Parts: sequence; C-alpha cells; structure tokens
Amino acid sequence: MNIKFFISLFLCGALLVGGIALADGVANLRGGKDIGTEPDAPAVGKIEDKDLKRVRNYPEQPPTIPHDIRDYEVTKNANKCLSCHSRSRTGESQAPMVSVTHFMDRDYQVLATISPRRYFCNQCHVPQMDVKPLIENTFVDVDELLEQETSGND
Repeated sequence: MNIKFFISLFLCGALLVGGIALADGVANLRGGKDIGTEPDAPAVGKIEDKDLKRVRNYPEQPPTIPHDIRDYEVTKNANKCLSCHSRSRTGESQAPMVSVTHFMDRDYQVLATISPRRYFCNQCHVPQMDVKPLIENTFVDVDELLEQETSGND
C-alpha cells in the first residue's frame, strides 16, 4: 500500500483520540451532559433592580439597564425608555439623559432627535440578572492590567 495512505490513517486516528481526550476537559454550557440527553433548563434569574450605575469594563461599553424592563414597548411607533430618558423628561424622572452620541447620524451630524439607528435601546443596553455565571469569567479590565504592570516593576 501507499505510504500516504498510512500517514493519513495515522493522522486521522491521532485526531480522533486527541479529540476524545480534549472533549472531557472543555468547559461548555451543557454542564458535562452528553449531547444526546436534554438537561434541565436553568432557573430564570431575577432582574437586578438596584437603580445603581454599574462600572463599565471597557470605554465604549454600553451601560447596562439597572431596572426591570419586562413590559417596556420599544417599536418603531413607541419607545417606553424615552418616557424617562429623553432630554425633556430627565428633570422630572431624575433618570440619566440619553447620550449625545445617540443624537448623531452615521456621518456624525448632530440631529434634533434621537438617530433612527440608536432608537431601539435594547439592541445594546440590557438589564442584569442576579444569577451565577454559567462558565467562569476570566476577563481582566485594562486598568487592572496597567496596575499589575506598574506594581510588578517596583
């Protein structure tokens, strides 16, 4: 037989054995359950309804919504968010005003009203749930990295 056939057969076998060995050590959202079984759905968490601003992890991160928005209507004809966050309503609601970036079109021209491409708030802004993370988060903020770098040089 051909040497290329034996090399291909050996490589396929090695990949198969390696793939089986790696599958056990990989974190996944199935919680170690076999693909053929249907695990129980996780319980729906409670909305974190603290009305406190959260720290952002990076400069352009959209702020999270610190309150429940379950029955808020956000359609092309209505936007419940703007009943508190519009420029004219923040005085009485004490809610933060929509960012000035939401009043710019794609060419950075300032508009009198919110840009249509920024009108659907929950495309970027989401409420937070008070739940245990499904997998470990190892994210490190840039400020923390810089602090580690400067403390390591002492």
